[in-house]
Amino acid sequence: MDEPTAQNWEERDRSHLIHPFLPADRKDRVVIVSGEGCRLTDARGRSYLDATAGMWLCQVGHGRREIAEAAADQLRRLEYSTVFWDFTHDRAIALAERLVRLGGVPGRRVLFTGGGSEGVEVALRMARGYHHRRGAADRTWILTRSAAYHGAGYASGELSDFPAYTTGFGPHPGQVHRLSAPYPYALGQPPERVTDLLLQELEAAIAEIGAHRIAALIGEPVLALGGMVAPPPDYWPRVAQALRRHGILLILDEVVTAFGRTGAWYAADRMGVRPDLTVLSKGLTSGYFPLGAVLADEAIAGVLDSHEGFPAGHTYSGHPTGCAVALANLDIIEREGLLAAADRAGALLGEGLGGLRELPRVGEVRQYGLMAAVEIVQGHGRREPLPEGTYALADRIRDRTGVLVRGGPRALTLAPPLVISDAEVAEAVAGVREVLTETRTHT
Repeated sequence: MDEPTAQNWEERDRSHLIHPFLPADRKDRVVIVSGEGCRLTDARGRSYLDATAGMWLCQVGHGRREIAEAAADQLRRLEYSTVFWDFTHDRAIALAERLVRLGGVPGRRVLFTGGGSEGVEVALRMARGYHHRRGAADRTWILTRSAAYHGAGYASGELSDFPAYTTGFGPHPGQVHRLSAPYPYALGQPPERVTDLLLQELEAAIAEIGAHRIAALIGEPVLALGGMVAPPPDYWPRVAQALRRHGILLILDEVVTAFGRTGAWYAADRMGVRPDLTVLSKGLTSGYFPLGAVLADEAIAGVLDSHEGFPAGHTYSGHPTGCAVALANLDIIEREGLLAAADRAGALLGEGLGGLRELPRVGEVRQYGLMAAVEIVQGHGRREPLPEGTYALADRIRDRTGVLVRGGPRALTLAPPLVISDAEVAEAVAGVREVLTETRTHT
């Protein structure tokens, strides 16, 4: 597009759209008009390397014709059908079967949602409803963790450890208790001590609240927005064991981590833990259609589906076109071996970013699967994060180098499409290095 047309799009955006988290005094816009592979192009013709995979979701890359064709075929055949009551359709059945099969745990059941926040809300209903129907109506408390992100709904937003989701929006649902995250760098503890310390904290919280009052603990297998923080290997198995001993359900929020992002279909499988409920979205369709799902263990599903059924659903639950897109997306991930590709590209990305540790503002570099983070600190020998976070740094990397990374409270994060090439990994690392090297004199 030519310059006047691009400017026109930007002016129209400022006049008509409300953007999440955009300050009113910020007038610039990046109008994206096309994408292919790991590249995006804006209305001014500038190309960007998308090292964020949209919002950590475009596993198979942008512009996949086979997914567009699957959507078009489904729209021509059956654009919409509900899954309420006794209605169903073939695409929802096929996708539910596949999601269960990928996890290798027969008997799980699936409830489809429109996305991750909606899925967390449903999972909370399932956890509390399960206990209520079993005669334990007092089990309503939810355990969550610091640095967590679980969505932007009223309940899911309260579980998220970001004040922007709750400040000014009260009263809040309540009955939420926040635990420390398995974040060795932020805790200032060696990884081998972290699980012991956090298990002690968990047991103390259960004793204080009362196990008979706690419904579930929810957590991301790897903290995503919190800084791509993978826990010590023994953390999730030991947490799950403790919860099971007290009759508390485990909800894993795999909205970011599933479908190859961690080198496995589900991060839970890689980490050796079996959750009671799993929340899915993002990579399920690679962002080609809004869709999410909640996987419920057989025992949970059996209780929830008894009597009058489970009283939660949405107009677009199990949307046929969304399910068709998801099936095509999963076909690509499987056919192109993208689980192994994520591990290989992730290792290369981690190695490249690891060279940044020499810079004064880099406190730590983390990588798990194709998830990576550069922890930004105030200077050598200091663990304190920048007071303003890393958002401005992410913008500077984008504007200076054309590499899209995501800012956060403590770290710059990268989670590119699973199809990223070695050359593009090197380009992403170089973009981050260029800007962080420029800031050396400001530490």
